[in-house]
Amino acid sequence: QVQLVESGGGLGQPGGSLRLSCVASGSIYSINSMAWYRQAPGMQRELVASITVDSNTYYIDSVKGRFTISRDNAKNTVNLQMNNLKPEDTAVYYCNADVSGTYYDPGMHYWGKGTLVTVSS
Repeated sequence: QVQLVESGGGLGQPGGSLRLSCVASGSIYSINSMAWYRQAPGMQRELVASITVDSNTYYIDSVKGRFTISRDNAKNTVNLQMNNLKPEDTAVYYCNADVSGTYYDPGMHYWGKGTLVTVSS
């Protein structure tokens, strides 16, 4: 089994910054892609940013230029630096990782429990 634990959520001010981190642990042979999703109240969960093992990144349009995703393969971590926060960034943020438990394992997606980010003055 694999566990993902997020940290770094909380209250941020408009125009301010927050940094989210996620650590993966357990039966890990390799981690393929890692990503951050978010779910605002009454909304569907959406992909915010993703990063491949080779550090190729993807961002949704609404966070481009403000958020930066990064990963440390040696530490099985993924981070999300969020700058110039906006009230519409308020959501529960979830870490997601595509993990292979063995060499032959094609991979399986795991989720963290989420961390709440509230942007308000």
